[in-house]
Amino acid sequence: MDNGFFKNIEKKTGVNMKDIFDLANSLQNANFKDEKTVRSVIQRVSQIANKKVSKELEDQIVKSIVNDGKQLDFNTISQMINKK
Repeated sequence: MDNGFFKNIEKKTGVNMKDIFDLANSLQNANFKDEKTVRSVIQRVSQIANKKVSKELEDQIVKSIVNDGKQLDFNTISQMINKK
């Protein structure tokens, strides 16, 4: 991919693309039926996005993924964190 493309995304979002790629790599073999793993992912995404996730929202996200079997992808993560 074009380095300028990623630099442009970083400038617009304030999110380091290396952090995004590191997160994506860590998700490849993650067990999303494990509550501890899911909470860790939520906290990491929250940190990368610089968005505070309340305990209540974290609990809802964990329930939807672990108990309800909701798929976890970047779109889902983004929607969950950007909900107000």
